[in-house]
Amino acid sequence: MDKLKQLETFVSVASRGSLTAAARAESVAPAIIGRRLDALEARLGVKLLVRTTRRISLTHEGSAFLEDCQRLLTDLANAEASVSAGGVKASGHLRITAPAGFGRRHVAPLVPRFRELHPEVTVSLNLSDRVVDVAGEGYDCAVRVGDLPDSSLVSLRLADNRRLCVAAPAYLQRRGTPALPAELARHDCLTLSSDASQTRGWAFSLPVEGGEAGQREVHYLRPSGPMDCSDGQVLHEWCLAGLGLAWRSTWEVEADIRAGRLVSVLDAFAAPPNGIYALFPQRKHLALRVRLWIDFLKHEYGRSDYWRG
Repeated sequence: MDKLKQLETFVSVASRGSLTAAARAESVAPAIIGRRLDALEARLGVKLLVRTTRRISLTHEGSAFLEDCQRLLTDLANAEASVSAGGVKASGHLRITAPAGFGRRHVAPLVPRFRELHPEVTVSLNLSDRVVDVAGEGYDCAVRVGDLPDSSLVSLRLADNRRLCVAAPAYLQRRGTPALPAELARHDCLTLSSDASQTRGWAFSLPVEGGEAGQREVHYLRPSGPMDCSDGQVLHEWCLAGLGLAWRSTWEVEADIRAGRLVSVLDAFAAPPNGIYALFPQRKHLALRVRLWIDFLKHEYGRSDYWRG
């Protein structure tokens, strides 16, 4: 019980950003929260949090441990809910949100199939590229792609997502295949316009200058070209038409690559994958319909043939 309470306290402090906020949520003194964290770090033999008078930040080990703790506590809550539900059918209204492009392809088609399994659940799906305030706007669950900002939401990784530099065979035959990321400057690159959410550019893993053999780090490039657009689907279509190179997610282009409509280039410099996540507000008891929806997504995205379709 003490170990579980330490984990719950660690997640609460990391999510809320302060000992005081975590203590207030539990109606205990901040000193008690501090002692639990001290005991947890002593037991693990590693520093999880850097605490100053102004703020609390996670160490590298703390960030990795936080995701494991969130998943463990979620699985525990789900196990308890399965027993206490006693076979009760899921019902009620489920409000979910997802990015527009990803949601059209990989969330919306799954909603009818989910309702076939749980016909007493009604669903509202919001597709938007703005960052929705999940708790503030009353959503039960959000699907997010990419790096997650600091948040009080609980996150569960559903699948990996990788970005690839791709082009149609016709374009590569006409303009050649770049061998190095620096060669993108000589190519027609199809990029998101400046008002879109992709702010850092195209990510590539490059050797560390002066570093040890095999040591690499992620660099961000901002290639340019004759056309840009604020809609990723348009860039995808332009790329299929042979109009240039694009930097797209595997969830969008993997089927095209398998079918030969697109070719991935610069694979030796591909950045490490980020994730596809389910996010939901931190609640003591997760509604059965929410838990089943998250489990359904995890199962579907985890199928070996899902992303090939």
